[in-house]
Amino acid sequence: MADTNREGIIAFEDGTVFRGRAFGATTTSVGEACFNTSMTGYQEILTDPSYFSQIVTMTAVQIGNYGINTEDVESDGPKVKGFVVREVSPITSNWRSSKSVQEYLQAAGIPGLEGVDTRAITKKLRLAGAMNACISTEDLSEAEAVKRAKNFGGLLGVDFVKEVTAKEAYAWDPENNESAPFTVVGTNLLGEQTKKTRFKIAAIDFGAKYSIYRKLQHHGFDVHVFPAMASAAEIKKFNPDGIFLSNGPGDPSAVTYAHETVKDLLDHYPTFGICLGHQIITHALGAKTFKLKFGHRGGNQPVKNLETGKVSITAQNHGFASTQEELESCGAIVTEVNLNDGTVEGLRLKDKPVFSVQYHPEAAPGPNDADLLFTEFYDLVQANAS
Repeated sequence: MADTNREGIIAFEDGTVFRGRAFGATTTSVGEACFNTSMTGYQEILTDPSYFSQIVTMTAVQIGNYGINTEDVESDGPKVKGFVVREVSPITSNWRSSKSVQEYLQAAGIPGLEGVDTRAITKKLRLAGAMNACISTEDLSEAEAVKRAKNFGGLLGVDFVKEVTAKEAYAWDPENNESAPFTVVGTNLLGEQTKKTRFKIAAIDFGAKYSIYRKLQHHGFDVHVFPAMASAAEIKKFNPDGIFLSNGPGDPSAVTYAHETVKDLLDHYPTFGICLGHQIITHALGAKTFKLKFGHRGGNQPVKNLETGKVSITAQNHGFASTQEELESCGAIVTEVNLNDGTVEGLRLKDKPVFSVQYHPEAAPGPNDADLLFTEFYDLVQANAS
């Protein structure tokens, strides 16, 4: 729980300041403020590289009751710049827990703030749009915190992928092929066998969540991870059966080196993109992305498939979106849209084995409505195997 003797603040670039009780590390951070509506999964959210450079406010009332464990992380540590909640649970109770949220953030040098009106922050961001903020658990004046928030450069035009991508290529197999939750020798909890014929894919890491690699591996792929800066020639030398483009942080328009690489690869391999990977495909096709007012972040986003009419509830975490008219003018078919605001949630190419989605089919946290997309990718790779 929070240190009740220690105050903290979150200050926004427009001069608004919220005070609360500090927890986590004693430090000051700046970033873009956003909110997440998920009821559970705070550990996955804290460690999702897509949140790099962001201060996350949770709308769920209490956070931390089941602690932190070593199995559910989505990267090598917390990636948020700050964490704001209504209440940190005073009790951690779960057999898998190894530490509390307070201990986890403190060890990682991340400031946290509780006792704040998170509904007011959420409403503020929803109405005014995403804005820069400063969170401090030190003795920092409100005026100085507001100044630091104003001085933060924001996300537009900045390449944060270089901060979270893999440093070198490697084969993903940290769990000896037991990669789905509670798997035992290639089966899942229901006793279902993984795919027998395995294909090797090159996964370009723009800030990937571990759960995505686990899903790919469980659905029949040998996953070989490449840094975001890898060239098309390096990836072709590996001779993959397919290409996977991961999620990641920041502005997709700034990752120009990836636009060129992916443009080349789309002509040669079956390809599946998620989140930032979807946006990279957008730019590789010659279309553009734009910044959403406050983004989609949570586990309850409704998405309609325009080809089947089916509606799925999806997990999402993105602040940018693709432009539908430009996608269609570049030869893409928009396959899915968000029912809340009509933005593009999926595409496929007319003449190439390529598709992508803006949301997270692996969930973690969130619903598993879209898990079938990994099977669809497997079938696509199999159909195009030489």
